[in-house]
Amino acid sequence: MATPPNQPPQQGGFGPAPQDQPQGGFGAPQMPPPPPQGPPAQPPQGPPAQAPQPQPGYGYPQQPGPYGQPPQQGPYAPQPGPYGSQPGPYGAPAGPYGQQSGYGYPQQPQFPGAPGAPGVPGATPPGGRNPFKGRPALVVGAAAAALLVIGGLVFAVTSGDDGGKQPVAGPSDDDKATATSSGAPVNPGDGSGDGGEDTEDFNANRQAGEAKVLWYKEAPDAPASGADAPGMWITSKAAVKAAYKDVVAYNVGDGRPTWDTVSFPQEICAVTPQKTADDKVVVAYMSGTSDRAKCNQLQQIDLKTGAKGWKGVVADGALFDSAITIELSLTGNTLMVGRSQSGTAYDVRTGKKLYDKQKYGDACFPTAFAGGARLIAVASCDATEATEHDEIQELDPATGKVKWTQKFDTGWTVAKTYSVDPLVVYSTNEDKNTWNISTFKPDGSYRSQVGFDEDFAPDCDSSFLQRDLTGCVGTASDANTLYLPTEASSGPNEIVAIDLSTGKEKWRVKSPTDEAMLPVKVEGGNLVAYVEPSYDAAGQVVSIPTAGSAHKTTKLLQLPESTADIEDGFYSRDLDWVDGRFYLSSTRLTGNDDTKEKLMLAFGK
Repeated sequence: MATPPNQPPQQGGFGPAPQDQPQGGFGAPQMPPPPPQGPPAQPPQGPPAQAPQPQPGYGYPQQPGPYGQPPQQGPYAPQPGPYGSQPGPYGAPAGPYGQQSGYGYPQQPQFPGAPGAPGVPGATPPGGRNPFKGRPALVVGAAAAALLVIGGLVFAVTSGDDGGKQPVAGPSDDDKATATSSGAPVNPGDGSGDGGEDTEDFNANRQAGEAKVLWYKEAPDAPASGADAPGMWITSKAAVKAAYKDVVAYNVGDGRPTWDTVSFPQEICAVTPQKTADDKVVVAYMSGTSDRAKCNQLQQIDLKTGAKGWKGVVADGALFDSAITIELSLTGNTLMVGRSQSGTAYDVRTGKKLYDKQKYGDACFPTAFAGGARLIAVASCDATEATEHDEIQELDPATGKVKWTQKFDTGWTVAKTYSVDPLVVYSTNEDKNTWNISTFKPDGSYRSQVGFDEDFAPDCDSSFLQRDLTGCVGTASDANTLYLPTEASSGPNEIVAIDLSTGKEKWRVKSPTDEAMLPVKVEGGNLVAYVEPSYDAAGQVVSIPTAGSAHKTTKLLQLPESTADIEDGFYSRDLDWVDGRFYLSSTRLTGNDDTKEKLMLAFGK
């Protein structure tokens, strides 16, 4: 899955595998492939003729592709391991990363012109060459750091209508973002919600062994064109959710409103997926409703009380550096606001600007950021040139100083980060319709790449304007292991544990039912996973020991039949397991007025 660190990462591709590593294949997020680039010719080699991008299957996010096509079976049809005849996952070495045996390359029909040949040592893996050339470049010393100097101001947090010139946060302005006492959350649990009185008792006929439905909430009305419902934050007392123009909070135990709904004048367009240690988040909403409106209004919210903290306005950047869409991430007390070609960091506690992350080198523009335990930046360099490529960096969240830089080969694009600590990168190569998953050490040097053929299938968001590096559900990791679900066209799938030190399989476990099983998180030495419902049966939450030799599923919650249809209707979803409770929520509202849309569903004992 990962590309050997021997060579610097290529463009947009978290860890595209070196020439010797498997490429775009198993593990690629399942998303619809791009338009065909050529007729299939050889086994795992070229991408399917239908689309240049990695296709669903092999770890590629499962969801409608950018072209609206349903997920496909995987960029590469099943075929004999391209390097199956070789002794190990990585074939005869050639260069710092040596050529690998091609394991992990998506199984799909072969295409003419695909590099390398199955079972031929030294041959380029069927998905393209390793994205890394040479060893990772570590930015050390002032001279090196100077080449990656942080640029000037990109965004400004303001205290008023000053055009975003002052990098100072101001108090919330109630006429723009208000917490209304009259606007109770939709279906607050007391029968007074927008959906009308709901007298159904989901626990009335609960069977022995079934989990309890703690509460269920319907979504607010959304426009016919639909609306986003991003973010889901669980605290010790509240489950908080953004939906359309509102942020609502429900008591984790009984679903009663925890605080009054926080409503915004325009649609919410971005949120921080993470929350701070003291339960603060930042939400962005649109500046208006016209075609010229931007996603540039920032508001800090306290998840404990619903109180609004500082507010800010994301200033416009240089030409083509748009704030029409932005992405938000938190690392410690640093809020990173990313635009199309730059980013600005703020102190999330005060809204004070910390630094800008702008163009560096001759033509490297930051285009995506991933937060969490570490702050990762991805840049697009030399666009439209023959040397066009992506670079990935780790930044010091407090200062913006570059800790290390990895350069990806031309043709590779960094698409997702399955984890930031440890760093696991998924990259794609549209020209060859291949993908690769690589892991990196704390110093940015290559650690490993997946070294076996598999069809991984995490659920990953796709976006036309942003990469959304952390937009994947169905992946989990700990210090030494990555857990990914496989794709199954019918019957049960499996979760595979991958050794991050070697890229090899450690073990795998099959879903206890005929439905797919997705990793949720690692907790107390166990992997917690969600077993999806079927048309006639509810889902389950199970645990799997991560150590030892016995990796069998143990049921934590058998979800009830009373909500099986509702549970099965969360098509665009987020999920979480916190303190013995399981939460499902919608991430996109359709705006369909014919049916009541789902927002959140919570289970427990």
